Amino acid sequence: MQSHHDLKLAIIGLGYVGLPLAAEFSKYREVLGFDINSKRISELQAGYDNTLELSSQELKNLTALHFTSNIEDLRESNCFIVTVPTPIDNQKQPNLDPLISASSNVGSLLKKNDIVIYESTVYPGASEEVCVPILEAQSGLTFNKDFTIAYSPERINPGDKNHKLSSIKKVTSGSTNETAKIVDDLYASIITAGTFLASSIKVAEAAKVIENTQRDVNIALINELALIFDKLNIDTQEVLSAAGTKWNFLPFSPGLVGGHCIGVDPYYLTYKSQSVGYQPEIILAGRRLNDNMGQFAALKLIKKLVKERVHVSGSSILVMGLTFKENCPDTRNTKVIDLINELDDHGANIDVYDPWVNEELNSTTFNLIKSPIKNKYDAIILAVSHTQFIDLGIKQIRSYGKNEHVIFDLKYLFPPEETDLRL
Repeated sequence: MQSHHDLKLAIIGLGYVGLPLAAEFSKYREVLGFDINSKRISELQAGYDNTLELSSQELKNLTALHFTSNIEDLRESNCFIVTVPTPIDNQKQPNLDPLISASSNVGSLLKKNDIVIYESTVYPGASEEVCVPILEAQSGLTFNKDFTIAYSPERINPGDKNHKLSSIKKVTSGSTNETAKIVDDLYASIITAGTFLASSIKVAEAAKVIENTQRDVNIALINELALIFDKLNIDTQEVLSAAGTKWNFLPFSPGLVGGHCIGVDPYYLTYKSQSVGYQPEIILAGRRLNDNMGQFAALKLIKKLVKERVHVSGSSILVMGLTFKENCPDTRNTKVIDLINELDDHGANIDVYDPWVNEELNSTTFNLIKSPIKNKYDAIILAVSHTQFIDLGIKQIRSYGKNEHVIFDLKYLFPPEETDLRL
């Protein structure tokens, strides 16, 4: 029986998931990291990670980790771990193009007894129904006779320095019992929190996709409560604090739900559900509600400005934070954009300040600024809970506003008496 020690690892896709995984494995064995983005490879080879998950020193110390954008360099590998994105398209349907492309690349390299491990979030059945036929077609090999696959869903939390890869329990699975055992041992060699060997690949896929679906629905409930309490003129956070004194009340807060996990994964499950004839009700209702929160937040601010006799058209508004979550440079699927677009539709002039975003963003709806201007703004929106904003303190943040201004604390960064508006 093959051992996990015999595996020569190649990680396919070096984003938020693949790079930390490659780095952790390379502390114990030689690892080859592949990405189709040659610029990304050049940056990593130079010691720069634009996701900011690894520092230059950390990259320098990983002498057993090698990077390439040439797929031919992976021919000696016998275990391929696929960690490419699985986004949705404009119709909110699964976009499996990156996964299909990666499977095609890996299939062209497959040899007898090789193992392909998928970590990308998919709907139950996708690995075996979509990826395996591509692997077979490209390699000319037979599934579960000449090669096997496994599924071990990623649980990376970008920007989180406390819950790191090795300290989060890892779900594993395999297309045969032997492969499942090898793959479980492989991950157990780096995951100090331990592993959970699922009974099948479909179970592991389903477990992953419901993790973020559950969070999405829970947040949607709290967002709906915020809509109701807004109509009743009740402070939502005060209600949540009171209800939270009960031991089994779950601590969720209202807010914008973006990013490439919580705002995306539920659509993979609903797509598969609809394909087998069941129309999901709660999950899609939660998605619709969460997708509308940016517009609700903007309109709440507009009502407040009108009440304060501020003309929204021509007003100056500072949005603090653009990324989809705190302490992370990723702007993919950020719902702060929905808030900005709604304010722009009402004629506001919007500056965006986010110390985590250093890319050149061309936008017709806002100006990305290096630092806020004092005494300029009619309204200041705390849209993302970056540590830098908390460290600034409310006094410094207020200095950016005109003599009369509104601070809208979307993320509850400061006590209610120190700000003017909350969700």
